[in-house]
Amino acid sequence: MRIINFIELTRNSIIMTTNRRNFLKTATFAGAGAMASGLVSACTPKQTESNLAAIVDSVKKQHVQKFNMSGYAAPAIPIVRVGVIGLGDRGSGAVQRLSYIDGVEITALCDLRKVAVDGSQKYLTSVGKPAAREFYGDDFAWKKLIELPDLDLIYIVTPWIWHTKMAVSAMENGKHTCCEVPIARTIDEAWQLVETSEKTKKHCMMLENCCYDFFELLTLNMARQGMFGDIIHGEGAYIHNLLEMNFRKPQDDKQTDNAYTNLWRLRENATRNGNVYPTHGLGPVCQALKINRGDKMDLLSSVSTADFSMAPKEKELLSTDPMYAEFKDSHFRGNINTSIIKTALGKTIMVQHDTSSTQPYSRIHLVKGTKGMVCKYPIEHIALGEEWADEAKMKELYEKYTPEIIKRVGELAKKVGGHGGMDFIMDWRTIDCLRNGLPLDQNVYDGALWSSIAPLSEWSVANKSQSIEVPDFTGGSWKTNKPHEINLESGGTTKVLDIKEPEAEMQMNVK
Repeated sequence: MRIINFIELTRNSIIMTTNRRNFLKTATFAGAGAMASGLVSACTPKQTESNLAAIVDSVKKQHVQKFNMSGYAAPAIPIVRVGVIGLGDRGSGAVQRLSYIDGVEITALCDLRKVAVDGSQKYLTSVGKPAAREFYGDDFAWKKLIELPDLDLIYIVTPWIWHTKMAVSAMENGKHTCCEVPIARTIDEAWQLVETSEKTKKHCMMLENCCYDFFELLTLNMARQGMFGDIIHGEGAYIHNLLEMNFRKPQDDKQTDNAYTNLWRLRENATRNGNVYPTHGLGPVCQALKINRGDKMDLLSSVSTADFSMAPKEKELLSTDPMYAEFKDSHFRGNINTSIIKTALGKTIMVQHDTSSTQPYSRIHLVKGTKGMVCKYPIEHIALGEEWADEAKMKELYEKYTPEIIKRVGELAKKVGGHGGMDFIMDWRTIDCLRNGLPLDQNVYDGALWSSIAPLSEWSVANKSQSIEVPDFTGGSWKTNKPHEINLESGGTTKVLDIKEPEAEMQMNVK
């Protein structure tokens, strides 16, 4: 392990100077990767001390912003032609949701597996949509899709290791891109996204659907209207027991049975130790705290428990199935990771991750201000002052502060589905912004920052929870960037088409 030179010691952190270009270039090195929803198989290389040491490279070098993508309104696209890459559970669901939005043409579909493409193609036909062009059977078939001249938006729903590569390629080929979470696995990848988006002036949005959940939008609207005073602290999490699913292997060569193709997600958990999936709880909290739009993350410190469930599960399965021998010497991540972030304005954020121990699902979603607070799990609570609102007061607050976007498409979103409707609200809003030439709610700086918490937490865990500086992906423009609108002050013109059931049973559950 190379020697790390400590330049500055503060009360809160150890901050290192280095060269930004190589910052975290190998921190979570992505070797021959795994593609999406089962597109490509690969093994994620094991984290090493030298990899982690590389995270300190370039922490202090400032990014010179070539063009500010925050608040940027690209030319309007009346008909948004979409190509979808990755057609597992999430990708096939996206095809279905997008088919209900006026002004969308799903013109290309891609997955390694023909069965996955066939499922989404059959769905489109069953609801009266034209057949899309098909790309499958080749690990890099997605490149052919991205190079098509008549596409406006590339919608990426693949295993994490391919997200940045595909998003960068899409922008370089003149397309806007929306990509599932996390949009980057390393800091170097995050910088690639930022620099490419600024260079091409193409939107690069991470599909953080939890920012569009009903309670999160309600409380964001209340926060924006000053109901909680000055927001000083937020908490978010991804607590979801995926132990059985991560270890579940497909039961046939079609990669079905609700399994992660080629166990790609298990490999992420077997080679990294930190908060490897931070954005679901973090995104809505960052919006409430106006991160990248008036404040920025400054320092992060992270701690993980030991692993008490994944290694025992591996041993149990290996006793009867030699396929799991690959994971015999794995150092699985700790069950629970807790990361603490301090902002430039002296506010704090706590974000947790736990997908391998028994607990009811939770994203916490706690936002605390000087005059009130909210907390979503286990039940929705709002306090204005020192008392929690009773049932009557909660109803009053919902009636008064439910934002226009929920009033406009909330009930329709529940019918379409997708995590209770928030997925559809996200898709509808994104398409509406593109069709009306409006800035997107989430820009490349948000996706890069929220995703960067994973590698930063890995470094901190490996270095006895020392603090590390969080890069400023906005190049200083956070000081003047304006918060995104949430009440449809403009736009909102896109219609929702008639919701009808497909005429045939689809193969929609391949991962």
